[in-house]
Amino acid sequence: MIHKEWQESKTIRQVKCVHTEAKKYVVDNVLTTGKVYDVKNETEEFIFVVDNSGKVGGFYKGYFEDVNK
Repeated sequence: MIHKEWQESKTIRQVKCVHTEAKKYVVDNVLTTGKVYDVKNETEEFIFVVDNSGKVGGFYKGYFEDVNK
């Protein structure tokens, strides 16, 4: 159960939220447009970041862009 250790794991990189306009899910209560988030893990489709609640949450990559671009 590696996901239980993500909160304390090393940050992989940082991403900035570019929008919170979700078609199916409510994300605007845990993400803020323009805010930079620490990436703890990622897959092909999802990025796992420490969101506004202080917990690690998984979101589609389309909500973010790399800070180092």
